[in-house]
Amino acid sequence: MKMLIVKWKLFVLAMLFVQVSTAQQAKPAFWDEIQAFKKKDSIAPPPANPILFIGSSSFRLWSGLQAAFPGYTIVNRAFGGATIQDMIFYKEDILKPYKPRQIVMYCGENDFATSDSVSVETVVERFKMFYTYTRSLYPGIPFHYVSMKPSVARKRLMPKYQVANAAIAAYIQSQPNTGYLDVYSPMLLPDGNPRPDIFIQDNLHMNPKGYAIWIPIIKPILIKDK
Repeated sequence: MKMLIVKWKLFVLAMLFVQVSTAQQAKPAFWDEIQAFKKKDSIAPPPANPILFIGSSSFRLWSGLQAAFPGYTIVNRAFGGATIQDMIFYKEDILKPYKPRQIVMYCGENDFATSDSVSVETVVERFKMFYTYTRSLYPGIPFHYVSMKPSVARKRLMPKYQVANAAIAAYIQSQPNTGYLDVYSPMLLPDGNPRPDIFIQDNLHMNPKGYAIWIPIIKPILIKDK
């Protein structure tokens, strides 16, 4: 009898382990990063009325973002290697808590990198979906989209980036209080190839030289603290 009880307890523990492991495996992509944002906000509430930077790793890895724009209160909620689809999934988490005075978005290139089957039309529609939701929350605030950047590592995707950038820019022109920031062109050599000196070793993410190109493009549209 005792042996049966021991075996039963071991069985129950094994099932619990399987359930926990399955639950962990079932977590959506970037779940832990989003939960980390929530924990951070619970410990130290975010500043009121900030400029909200959202998107993927080009913003997430910008360690000197706040220092690059003194006099502007910035909250950075870019995460992982996010796609616009990921941003749609976490839209409430990255938008609702912050009540920003302005939004700056960088995302889109990872959508193409996930699969060669992802079309320009798909990415543009994803952008429109995310933008429409953003406007449902914050109809009047300035919203700026930073163009998809060229890079050495993703040179083969640059033609798609160019077409998608142009389509998003055209859509944005029809929207009030919305702007498009072109960082694509200044990151190219005269021959049309990406500058190799502005990336870290992976040839995808930028070094300080790369961000130095972005700063004077983004700064003029930012709204200063009162």
